[in-house]
Amino acid sequence: MTSVDRGTRHLGEFEFECGESIDDLQIAYEAYGDFDGDNAVLVCHALTGSQNVASQGAPGTSGQARAWWGDIVGPGKAVDTTEYYVVCANVPGSCYGSSGPPAERPDGDEPWGTDFPPVTVGDWTRAQRRLLDALGVGRLHAVVGGSVGGMNVLDWAVRYPDDVLRIAPIAAAARLDPQCLALDAIARRAITTDCDWQGGDYYGDEHPKDGLALARQIGHVMYLSKDSMEDRFGRRAAGRDAARSFPADRAANFFPYRDVESYLDYQAEKFVERFDANSYLYLTRAMDDYDLSEGYESDADALGAFEGEALVMSFTGDWHFTVEQSESLASAFREANAPVAHHVVDSDHGHDAFLVEPEKVGPPLRDFLSEGVRGRAVHDTASEETDEGDFAPVHNSLFSG
Repeated sequence: MTSVDRGTRHLGEFEFECGESIDDLQIAYEAYGDFDGDNAVLVCHALTGSQNVASQGAPGTSGQARAWWGDIVGPGKAVDTTEYYVVCANVPGSCYGSSGPPAERPDGDEPWGTDFPPVTVGDWTRAQRRLLDALGVGRLHAVVGGSVGGMNVLDWAVRYPDDVLRIAPIAAAARLDPQCLALDAIARRAITTDCDWQGGDYYGDEHPKDGLALARQIGHVMYLSKDSMEDRFGRRAAGRDAARSFPADRAANFFPYRDVESYLDYQAEKFVERFDANSYLYLTRAMDDYDLSEGYESDADALGAFEGEALVMSFTGDWHFTVEQSESLASAFREANAPVAHHVVDSDHGHDAFLVEPEKVGPPLRDFLSEGVRGRAVHDTASEETDEGDFAPVHNSLFSG
């Protein structure tokens, strides 16, 4: 049985990149296994994830917040908690115990709301560094994360290049493209135009559930692929017992309530039970703002001080963070003379593949943590450059065995 250290650390005064400060930054975290000086692995969660990467977490959390990567992190798994000391921290601005809009101010009077300082991915990284210092962890064996958590991973390579031996940004990119920026903007407008949002001062009153539900539905469509939606839903009508969750126009009674609608409504209902609308605004802003090359001449220049190894993993059905974006990232590592492997996983699951296909993510990640880019699974499944400098996607059959 792996030991679990679960708690909240008070890290003192913290100045955010926006220039604003709070007197006491609190970071909720979970740590698994035993630290032996050089076996620490930091896992960075995705947009609405939490510190509960492998356990059931705190009461009141559900959905992705609970054991959101439990098939990857744990005893005997790819990130083996009997071998590594694994730490996952809820980022500032979120709503699972760390300082953020729904957290109480230091005086305990009321929640921060939108008075909480704007946060960036860089703030997440600096807060994680402070937490690790408090836990007695210096240099990390690895930093691993998916989606915007992968951006967080990249920021470690830029901000603390001497503090980490290996990094694995999974289903991530150096920056969001304009299409994703546009969809995130629409999702935020769904929240801020909900009359219950009240300018962000809704705590103790009716929460902006409809706006947050719509924002989640937009996000969920971004995480799926055309093929996965066709396979799961097609144009089928929902089951006879399915009931609409949202008000509908009169004509809706004439037309079918489709399976895909019912699925999105269900996901939205579950999400609004566990997440905070202001936190969604804050975290999507941080993701949208992130740019690996900010302050540098190029992505490769930003990675120039990193002397470790990198595993970049992408998924063919992911249009949120595409294979091409990951290959551009891998090229930046090559240009910076950092050993890198780019794994392209053949998958129809879209962006969610890194969460729902552990059998494809686990083997190369396990070997990378153990052997670096020389690992057997890493080598066997990494895409290889052709003479023209292009890359060849691999097929999931190569992950077997």
